Amino acid sequence: MTGTAPGTAPGRPPEPAAVRRYVTGLADAVREAVLAAQHRAGSRLVRGHSPGGDAQFGLDEVAEAAVWKYVVGHDLPVAVYSEDRGLQYHGTDPAHLLVVDPIDGTRPAVAGLESATVSVAVARMSQRPRIADVEHALLMELRTGAYLYGDLATPGIVAHGYDHPVPALTATTDLTRMFWSLEFNGHPARLMTEAHGHLIDLSANTGGVFVFNSATWSISRLLTGQLDAYVDIGNRLLRDDPALLPEFERVGNGRVLHLFPYDIAAAVFLAERAGAVITDGYGQPLGDTVLTDLSITNQRSCVAAATPELHRALLSAVRWKK
Repeated sequence: MTGTAPGTAPGRPPEPAAVRRYVTGLADAVREAVLAAQHRAGSRLVRGHSPGGDAQFGLDEVAEAAVWKYVVGHDLPVAVYSEDRGLQYHGTDPAHLLVVDPIDGTRPAVAGLESATVSVAVARMSQRPRIADVEHALLMELRTGAYLYGDLATPGIVAHGYDHPVPALTATTDLTRMFWSLEFNGHPARLMTEAHGHLIDLSANTGGVFVFNSATWSISRLLTGQLDAYVDIGNRLLRDDPALLPEFERVGNGRVLHLFPYDIAAAVFLAERAGAVITDGYGQPLGDTVLTDLSITNQRSCVAAATPELHRALLSAVRWKK
């Protein structure tokens, strides 16, 4: 833990426009560092594991260092919770907590693919901040620099760098026609195909099925109109049947790797403000997710869809374990 922990009288928060400049500047700094290091030797090497248990690649180290360099280079007192470094403090009595996933989609990033983002959510500092407390959110594409931004002071979301108006949610309601993505990292393939393999068969030809290895990229594609839905059901399967724990630990190198708060904090805020439907696998809101807790009980599932009809159809069609 670096710096001074927050007291009971946080400093005066900056204006929304200042926070937007700050978080876009942060994402730009991370993007610049990552693009410069993307093809260096060592970017694909696994250097260790994050506090949550996910593999930490060389490129992750570059991105995490860029976050902290930016933070300490500015006078704004903030607390920062990032994927690999956990909770750090810069300055005294910060008014805000930054929840940062410097590269959501490290594997696509080290492969030179486009499905990776910088994710930043900003919440008012408190003893137990939740996704419901997020006040600003940004998702910036690593490849292009295009971004989606939203805050409580401005209706809807702001999109920058896209060649068409965004948000542009589709009107898809039919499971056979949906373009959707799903998650396999840390999820036993057998359990996944048992639960929604029939949906893959149903939509792979008349729609489209994708695995992007990035929750934020997948959810943001709903907002750009490229996808109709995103599904990550592993956490509900485990909650429904705790006896599955050894299987999830087996594919997670001894850990459970479901959606962590930093994976979805910014994406949930932006998706809700854009009009998408986004819940956990039980159809419940994700707002109670604690932003600084990586425990199994605080990990989440996610079902997101462009329309309420498609969201209901997905929840009903998945073969949940009883």
